[in-house]
Amino acid sequence: MTSTIDPSVPRDALGLLKDRELVAERLLESSAKHSYDPDAELDWELPFEEGKWFWPPELVSLYGTPMWRRMPEEQRMDLARHEAAALASLGIWFEIILMQLLVRHIYDKPVTSAHVRYALTEIADECRHSKMFARLIEKTGAPTYPVSPLHHNLARVLKSISTTPGSFAATLLGEEILDWMQRLTFPDARVQPLVRGVTRIHVVEEARHVRYAREELRRQMVSCPRWERQLTRLSSGEAARVFAVAFVNPKVYEDVGLDRREAVAQVRASAHRREVMQTGARRLTDFFDDIGLLRGVGRRLWRSSGLLA
Repeated sequence: MTSTIDPSVPRDALGLLKDRELVAERLLESSAKHSYDPDAELDWELPFEEGKWFWPPELVSLYGTPMWRRMPEEQRMDLARHEAAALASLGIWFEIILMQLLVRHIYDKPVTSAHVRYALTEIADECRHSKMFARLIEKTGAPTYPVSPLHHNLARVLKSISTTPGSFAATLLGEEILDWMQRLTFPDARVQPLVRGVTRIHVVEEARHVRYAREELRRQMVSCPRWERQLTRLSSGEAARVFAVAFVNPKVYEDVGLDRREAVAQVRASAHRREVMQTGARRLTDFFDDIGLLRGVGRRLWRSSGLLA
């Protein structure tokens, strides 16, 4: 049965679709040229440099708040270290979800296709990234920061029942904001060389993952049934709300000697933080708008997440 094209999907969307196999072949070529083994590529034995940050200060959640202005520089840098560990923890959680979603996506696809071969290549990338992030957490001396039990179990449900467009929308949500932050981090000379090396590897390899997910989501939003498009608008909006809350684990504030409730309240009230998150999400929300994902209740959910300007 042929799917009905939803009138809320841009009429020229079909013309923007690229051949799935051609896209995958190009991504496989890029993977062959620009893939890294973090264990060999990075010097894990090199000690951290005194006076250097673990995350650019402008990207630390409390930056610019009254609490930040009261904090001594040493405590600010310690918060950056803990937030870097929290983001690495979030990254591992997300990549484990992504790997399962990718396996589900290719389960019924032709196993010799370039599309499937690239998905398997991406899964291998994500395995290396997760190990790299875990090693970075251990190296920083900060604890691991798991997401809340609620979000952990919501993801368990997502991994089991997500539709294909819903999976790729969630993939892009988890990848693009962190990618924007890491693109600011790896060239920043104020940041620890190891952190810069980790973010450089992740940015180079994630660029391929983002291309794969964008092309497939655009294709899905044109070809899937109307009910699935509507569901994807809702699920991506709700995922944005969860992601915005889970982005920084509030336990980091306690671990550096701050009042957790006051810190959370100041982050929520921070115009700078809101601008950082919205700027990081803008490329993604522009794309979602272009393919007809930000419509109706879904758009309202995105606005309530604070990620949509």
